[in-house]
Amino acid sequence: MASTPRSESPTAVPALAPARPVIWPPRVHRTLSNGLEIVLVESHTIPKLTGELFFRSGNAVTAATAPGLADMTATVARTGTQRRSSRAIEEDLRRMGADLSSGAGADTSVISFAGLAEFSNELLSLVSELAQQASFPEDEFERERRQLIEGLRIERTTPGFLASERLRRVLFGTHPYGTISPTEEQAKSYRLEQLREFYRQHYRPGNALLVMVGDFSPQDMLAQIEKIFGSWPSGPVEEAPDPPLPELPGRRVYLVHLPDSVQTQIAIGNRAITRKHPDWLRLTLANSIYGGAFNSRLVMNIREDKGYTYSPRSGAHPLRRHGYFSIGAAVRDDVVAATLTEIFYEVDRMRSTPVGEEELDDARSYLTGVFSLGLATQDGLAGQLATATLERLPEDYLETYRERVLKLTAADVLDAAQKYFDSAHAQIVVVGDRAQIEAQAAQFGAPEVYDAQGNRI
Repeated sequence: MASTPRSESPTAVPALAPARPVIWPPRVHRTLSNGLEIVLVESHTIPKLTGELFFRSGNAVTAATAPGLADMTATVARTGTQRRSSRAIEEDLRRMGADLSSGAGADTSVISFAGLAEFSNELLSLVSELAQQASFPEDEFERERRQLIEGLRIERTTPGFLASERLRRVLFGTHPYGTISPTEEQAKSYRLEQLREFYRQHYRPGNALLVMVGDFSPQDMLAQIEKIFGSWPSGPVEEAPDPPLPELPGRRVYLVHLPDSVQTQIAIGNRAITRKHPDWLRLTLANSIYGGAFNSRLVMNIREDKGYTYSPRSGAHPLRRHGYFSIGAAVRDDVVAATLTEIFYEVDRMRSTPVGEEELDDARSYLTGVFSLGLATQDGLAGQLATATLERLPEDYLETYRERVLKLTAADVLDAAQKYFDSAHAQIVVVGDRAQIEAQAAQFGAPEVYDAQGNRI
């Protein structure tokens, strides 16, 4: 009996369906008389709400005197208010079916929260207390500092952290962005009054943004917010310093010696742009093709073809005032030079030859798909809204994102790669056992050698 002809092989990948349109719920954007900026979006898919209260001050403010102080301030602020102890806060959160966390990055501090919508008034009251009336209990401060110091000791044995630390120091020097973490001694020197002072100076409504997405009426929620936060007194806020960046005269190599390390962490980077730059989407698409997606050129080369590493990645990192592009991979000690060769081969290929239409289509679909998935949850939508508002992006930035990505061309990708994948001035960091990797690293330049504490050897 003759077999039935098949029009396609059993392993053929079905074509992608057309992208579904994103239905954008209306947003409400208001500013209270005290300066508190508010963005609200109603979403009735589940009876919950998600919110983030941002302050436009982070670790960069005190990087020169007390690195990491904003993060420690945010952590300890969560442990007590003038009305509630740490235990009372946890009990109230459980009763409301809510979660609440706090922290800080280079440019912002944040209180993040989520819970059942029926408890919105109580949850917002707790957030308001933490933002205005944190008590900074001394025992909680000491406990958090001990935990921080233990974490810092572990970081000093972690190749990924050491590579990131050295790369940021090289790219940004004494600028606040050049410091990503305190040393153990700096953490030991923290004083409770420093946290309280940072809190008094920077946790102010004119420095704050409240973003909320959830099962509520925006007008009713605005009334709640006005009642709870309206009496918060305003005041001036000191901005983070922005000193000149160091000159990067050419490709340089930095080796961080980690004795007896069983593999080598590679980090390569150069300064780039912020999210507000007109080239940002071009750079994002170029990065996706180079090493920012699982099917990117870097992954296909040094993971799938060569087997040098499990998870190489590249990324474009926008900070408020500056940005940078980085490439990272953890590899066997015996293939450090070979891996660096392939990394730069793919960089230079991106800079010299336009991408093909099929590869371009895949990358555009990937970016728009990831963007759409990020809007599918309350916290994802809140995060996108917060980014657009904090960065003062155009009002329709999110609504037009997919359309603008789909219009990008091979010429746009080539232009971005030539501008921001700066092979000739790339800074190379390798972290591992010096005896195993120094000769390989030296093929790309005479290495400057440091120990795990950041001291020049």
